[in-house]
Amino acid sequence: MTAFAEKLREYIAAAFTGIWVQSHEHPDVLIEIAELCKKNKWALAVWDIDRGLNAGNSPASTTTATDPLAAIRALNALAKSDSSALLVLPNFHRFLQSAELVQALAHQIQAGKNNRTFVVILSPIVQIPIELEKSFVVIEHELPGREQLQTIANGIATEKDEMPRGDDLQRLLDAASGLTRFEAEGAYSLSLVRHGKLQPEAIWELKTGMLKKSGLLSLHRGEEKFVDLGGLDSLKSFCTRAINASRRKTNARARGILLLSPPGCGKSQFCKSLGNETGRPTLILDIGSLMGSLVGQSEERVRQALRIIDATSPAVVFLDELEKAFAGVSSSGQTDSGVSARMFGSFLTWLADHTSDVFVVATANDISKLPPEFGRAERFDGIFYIDLPSAAEREAIWPIYLRKYGLAAGTANSRPDDQGWTGAEIQSCCRLAALLDIPLKEAARNVVPVSVSAAESVERLRAWASGRCLHAARPGIYTRDNNEQAVSVRRVARSTAN
Repeated sequence: MTAFAEKLREYIAAAFTGIWVQSHEHPDVLIEIAELCKKNKWALAVWDIDRGLNAGNSPASTTTATDPLAAIRALNALAKSDSSALLVLPNFHRFLQSAELVQALAHQIQAGKNNRTFVVILSPIVQIPIELEKSFVVIEHELPGREQLQTIANGIATEKDEMPRGDDLQRLLDAASGLTRFEAEGAYSLSLVRHGKLQPEAIWELKTGMLKKSGLLSLHRGEEKFVDLGGLDSLKSFCTRAINASRRKTNARARGILLLSPPGCGKSQFCKSLGNETGRPTLILDIGSLMGSLVGQSEERVRQALRIIDATSPAVVFLDELEKAFAGVSSSGQTDSGVSARMFGSFLTWLADHTSDVFVVATANDISKLPPEFGRAERFDGIFYIDLPSAAEREAIWPIYLRKYGLAAGTANSRPDDQGWTGAEIQSCCRLAALLDIPLKEAARNVVPVSVSAAESVERLRAWASGRCLHAARPGIYTRDNNEQAVSVRRVARSTAN
């Protein structure tokens, strides 16, 4: 018996006569309910607007096919003195704007306590009218686990060499995690048609489309690697060790990191590279896109996005510029009726309590705008500060972008003065030199480094990070004393003020 069937059996035994099942896989749910009813000798009826009422040979089958009110009332005809009777209503949330139907359900659920009749609404969303909120319990029909996904794959790949083994099989199941049974069957079939065997590529293609349909997450499928990102040695080592350890241990999971830095220092590129380095998909969550116009919609979108993330594990989740999403939490009660505060609370609870193998990389440019709750232990494994690149790091960054934009290696001798530059500014200089076909020093005249344009905010962020954050470039705690850029930025700032 599946976990869903066992939970449903318990609720029926406890006489919860209103049951709401949340699922996108209605055929599978109906099969499990039918098997449960057959095993326990319960009566079962199913009604939908297209096929009407199907109650076997019961007199209730004579109910008008397209009349939902009559279908609810017909449940009493299934009642037996020594057994239970279930009426399953797929997609019935579409009809619950009707006052008559809401009242009929309320009466039927109350009457079910006496004659052991149960109303089971099957819907992809939980949308219970306020009049019925206390009358229903909610069961979530879980997405298939790895064992079920492997069983589905075995049923699709029946010929020799079509089914991968060992690590290749684990990568296939990683790719299929988060798909419904129907989607998994389609993805496996597509892989057989395209490659003659099961491979993760076709499954990732389908999953990308699935995430786009949800509108809540996007899947990054770039080819960035750590070799394309100069410096940050301590940060790279910490994250790869934590993620690899999560694969081997079930009692200790890596949670993630919070990255602070001035703009352009490689936070986003690091996250996208991390997924490829560790063999995990990188999911990008734009918290701003979770805001909805209807009451309760934003909170439901947050919960749905977190369910998708959990189902897609193992994964890396990227939350960029977090302070912009949660900056107004403290005044949420006055500005948006508390919506931002409730979204923030759901996200914080998930950060601390989730058990899925998900590594979160959150970034921020201004820590002062983030609520202090983000900093406590067990939200993240570490808070790292990425400073402006040192001379050695800049020396490693230049060749990366010289190669990328096809600039001759000899141009290294004509590099501009890059003191206080970020990696993004080095890239901009190389791109402009290639685009305009001009020397690097001439292209540098079009680059104003953030260490000059935002010198005050850079210093404020450094002051906050000193002694509080881990150093991204080398092991240990970040302090302004071990940073060569601090003096130079203050000097540049004073010279521009003069």
